[in-house]
Amino acid sequence: MQFRSQISEDESEVNLTPLIDVVFLLLIFFMVSTTFDTTSELKIDLPEASVDQPVKQVDTVTVMIDPRGALYLNGKRLKNNKAELLLLEMHRLVGSNKDIPVIIQSDAKSPVQSMITAMDVVGQMGLTKLSIATTKPTE
Repeated sequence: MQFRSQISEDESEVNLTPLIDVVFLLLIFFMVSTTFDTTSELKIDLPEASVDQPVKQVDTVTVMIDPRGALYLNGKRLKNNKAELLLLEMHRLVGSNKDIPVIIQSDAKSPVQSMITAMDVVGQMGLTKLSIATTKPTE
């Protein structure tokens, strides 16, 4: 007589539901406990730096930008704020001297586009000694 075993070969399964619940709770915990930097509004009052004494140069070109964005080259106001005019006047002043330092003095409330225009012109001319003037913060 041949007996068959009544033991069925059940496949054992691992229930993943508790594991998913634990991972989900850990995710929620880390999301809630993380501090988020909220920068919904920007309040910028520039420029300031901690340099004590600015370096004095004998032969420099100074580009100044007033609060309205008007450009001044060595104290002389340019007729307009176009990059072409600034480039022409810079070529007239600098000539072929690529080692001359350029200082950009921009008002803290001036438009950023004026600063970018001045920096772009300096880059187009191939001048590498560029400084941006700042003031020391008041305590």
